[in-house]
Amino acid sequence: MNIGNHLMMARKRKGLSQESVAEKLGVSRQTISKWETYETLPDICQAKTLATIYGISLDELITFDSDVQELQDIIKN
Repeated sequence: MNIGNHLMMARKRKGLSQESVAEKLGVSRQTISKWETYETLPDICQAKTLATIYGISLDELITFDSDVQELQDIIKN
């Protein structure tokens, strides 16, 4: 599971729509969609607000399963 899927699952667990989350953050629904499809990622301030909206810690929000190769690729770039 990538972080986008994790963001989507956290939102759905709270029973929120992309539109309602976007409104709370002052971004478009398309922005939320792009985060959830892993096209882009929220910045740290947005991620902190998302964690608050979803009722979880920032650490829980950004924790996701990934393999070692994926992490190494991220570190190299």
